Amino acid sequence: MKHLVNAGVTVSILSSLTASVAAQESGQKSTETKDLETTIVTGSRVEKSILESAVSASVVTGADVLERSLRTIPDALRYTSGVLIQKTTHGHGSPYIRGFTGRQNLLLVDGVRMNNSTYRSGPVQYWNTLDSNAISRLELVKGPNSVLYGSDALGGTLNVLSKDTGYLAEEGWFSGGSLYYKYDTNSKSHVSRLEQRFGMGQKWGALLGISAKDFGDIRDSNLGIMRNTGYSEQNLDFKFEYALNPTTQLTFAHQYINQDDVWRWHSTKFNPGWVHGNHVTSAGSLDFRIYDQERSLTYFRLNGQSDHKLFEEWEATFSYQKSQDSERRDGRFAVADVDTYGFAFQGNGYLGNGEVVWGLDYYHDEVNSNANEPRRRPVADDSSYDTLGVFGQYKWDVNDRWRVSAGARASYFHAKWGKVFNRTTGLDESGSENWNDLSFSLRSSYDLTSDTAVYGSISQGFRAPNLEDLTGSNISNSSDDVMGSSNLDAERVLTFETGLKHSSKHFSYGASVFYTDISDPITTIEDNTVVPNVVRITNGESGYIYGVELDGAWYFADDWKLSGNLTWQDGKQKTLSEVGGSITEDTIRRLSPIAGSVSLRWTHLNEKFWVEGTVLGAATQDNLGAGDLRDGQRIPTNGTPGYLVGSIRAGWQAREDLLLTLGLENLTDEDYRVHGSGVNETGFNAVLGAKFSW
Repeated sequence: MKHLVNAGVTVSILSSLTASVAAQESGQKSTETKDLETTIVTGSRVEKSILESAVSASVVTGADVLERSLRTIPDALRYTSGVLIQKTTHGHGSPYIRGFTGRQNLLLVDGVRMNNSTYRSGPVQYWNTLDSNAISRLELVKGPNSVLYGSDALGGTLNVLSKDTGYLAEEGWFSGGSLYYKYDTNSKSHVSRLEQRFGMGQKWGALLGISAKDFGDIRDSNLGIMRNTGYSEQNLDFKFEYALNPTTQLTFAHQYINQDDVWRWHSTKFNPGWVHGNHVTSAGSLDFRIYDQERSLTYFRLNGQSDHKLFEEWEATFSYQKSQDSERRDGRFAVADVDTYGFAFQGNGYLGNGEVVWGLDYYHDEVNSNANEPRRRPVADDSSYDTLGVFGQYKWDVNDRWRVSAGARASYFHAKWGKVFNRTTGLDESGSENWNDLSFSLRSSYDLTSDTAVYGSISQGFRAPNLEDLTGSNISNSSDDVMGSSNLDAERVLTFETGLKHSSKHFSYGASVFYTDISDPITTIEDNTVVPNVVRITNGESGYIYGVELDGAWYFADDWKLSGNLTWQDGKQKTLSEVGGSITEDTIRRLSPIAGSVSLRWTHLNEKFWVEGTVLGAATQDNLGAGDLRDGQRIPTNGTPGYLVGSIRAGWQAREDLLLTLGLENLTDEDYRVHGSGVNETGFNAVLGAKFSW
């Protein structure tokens, strides 16, 4: 039986993780493995190789973030097939995974659910409220995963795994740390991180990290310096691991982030509008529109082994999260405070001739909100939201080549709101609602050879209406006045997927084709029946998205690697032009254009020096929906123009304790924007980094 996420009680797994951490601490590059030989835990909640898993998955390591100078968690996914990284502003970032974004994708940290009941629709900032310098790895599973993880897992699930202390692989007293600094010339940004780990080998370990970031205003070759695109950020993370006995481990972790003065640049007068050939966006009009964000996560985790066959390995997690999101803009101030309490239990073992993973999870939100006007509260004040789920998945090895797994989850949701402003009566109202869901999945993989497998899956995903859907009052698409509705149904998807995977000594690839059927999507339409000039959140009509994703790597020599990826997708959705209007079929908003990247990397045989060249590109996206056409400050007339951007990066292990990196990004100073974004990407940029370890 494979091991649980963060189990930490089996030295064979933790030794390899610790070796990777130790290599990063000393500044040395860990041994590069073939992409599909990588193991993941998010796809099935137990450790499996990507080749064996009947899912489409990608992994980004902490070393990748450092070597490629990746600024944020969303940026870290920019070289992943099936993902479009939309940036409403430089301080935000919302991956579109197979056409879904924001609260339709699920974000986890060490398996703890981060999505709460105040998450807004569309491209939002939440995935950028995690420190990219504090991760061990990112595991992205594309497609619905609601059976294992519950509501919101429609387009994909990202699990952000934080760094471990590595104490089980140490002997006696140990300590070590690093100081990292990065500077980029385009925005004159400074990023630094101090990290220290220490403890008693085999008994306990601690890890403390502090990051400080001062991002300056970015420059584009067309628009020049985009004033007020910079912001500041501070991060703190701490982890303590303790072996209670040879089979049981206790983990305590705390993470904190604070972001100040993140401007939504495209909405303001600092946005003059963008002209790129016959592609034109409109200028902003507000004097200011600023977000401040403060979040923390604290959890206790017990995990271990038992003699019971049904849960030979188990894990119990208690978590507490606190978040505050505030917005200041012309004539408006609004703030939402959320306290989230969570409990999750997972067991895995054997049942009959197969492996079983099962468990339950419960999360409770307490929400308070305020605004300069009652009608502008972002969500209802004095509210709560409860989520309860019970799940199980059974995996059966039919023979040495053929594997089948089936899973199910039963869920219950209860929303209660105390003060939501009724714009017709001018009074606050209260209410409550609840929903049930039962979701299933069926997956299978078959080994054609020892290094090639074909897989297929049918999986359901759902998202229950949250408090923002039910009671929200926000601004969308720069100027739309969006109101919630208290009579919503859950939105659901059903995805069919098939794919081919290969991993051998010199070559690896993955190819997948998917089709997603969408039912009762929670969307917005114009509603002038009660209050003029309002966009109402409501359940829409049916829709679908389909696409192709390709990834590959060729190790054509011991020191050379050629890799790349490609994404293509399309989709339609039936929509109402307004409440009571006619139904029409329209393109789904912000679909990714044909996009991909190619990289060529040379690594010296002693791994002390490496150089990588990358070309990142996308075709013009003129396959637009009606909502895209209305979003004139972000999406140009005639669609978002295509681009081709080249970069070169290099690293040098100058000494055993000193790693130097250099990145030359956007070598041709290309003027470009990722589709759906409200800000252009940086022009030519030199990024210098240094990491000193002890």
